[in-house]
Amino acid sequence: MSLLDGKVAIVTGAGGGLGRCHALALAKEGAKIVVNDLGGARDGSGTAKGPADSVVEEIKAGGGSAVANYDSVGTMAGANNIVATAVDAFGRVDILVNNAGILRDKTLLKMEEDWWDAVINVHLKGTFAVTQAAARRMAEQVASGTAAGGRIINTSSIAGLVGNFGQSNYGAAKAGIAGFTRVTALELAKFKITVNAIVPIAKTRMTEDIPLVPDSMRPEHVSPLVVFLASDLAAGVTGKLFAIQGKEMREFKYKITDGATAAGDLWTPHEIADRLKEITA
Repeated sequence: MSLLDGKVAIVTGAGGGLGRCHALALAKEGAKIVVNDLGGARDGSGTAKGPADSVVEEIKAGGGSAVANYDSVGTMAGANNIVATAVDAFGRVDILVNNAGILRDKTLLKMEEDWWDAVINVHLKGTFAVTQAAARRMAEQVASGTAAGGRIINTSSIAGLVGNFGQSNYGAAKAGIAGFTRVTALELAKFKITVNAIVPIAKTRMTEDIPLVPDSMRPEHVSPLVVFLASDLAAGVTGKLFAIQGKEMREFKYKITDGATAAGDLWTPHEIADRLKEITA
């Protein structure tokens, strides 16, 4: 028996790159797939049905079940319609993979407001919007006894968790997704809905012009982690951030130093300066 038999999965931004690989991997394990993709360029401009349709046909050719959806994740109406597509086609939603994304890279002093807004809208608001719509459906299914829980897998980035030159908009969005993941994992635990995030590095359209990402780091390396997190094998795993690049996998954890205690009732700026090494050690 496959890991995801009887499950219905939504994958956003699934018309190519990581999303396509996630959709194919989930389908291979028996899940029915909603392939969402607006079909735009890397910067988010334009629309096309071809990318989503192509992946749907690829899944069907492999014996799986899939339908396409072309809505933008960045609007509440679009997010609700993505979930409605799953319910209309397959009757339920069990798995959500928030993968959709765009890039508009500029340094802070050159960043334009619409470039900032566009990236935040797709990555951060899009993750919120589709998660809310899907989680509401998953919670209803749990309450009615038609599901034992749900799985939500978000996509963060090194740019947000460590930093990357020229990506203040993208990094802010991806750091926000990390925080969103931890908070929603706490909130949705009572519904047995797990929420985790992957932090992938792979050669895709998004990273094709970054020499530091080698061709050997393929999207196919990342998708087994998504399948794991979507399956019952990860029933007790939630609120975690998993970094994966090529064959290497790690967990991101926040580190807090032992710190120091003020000598008097209040810290003074000079005492902070004098004891900074102790505070940060």
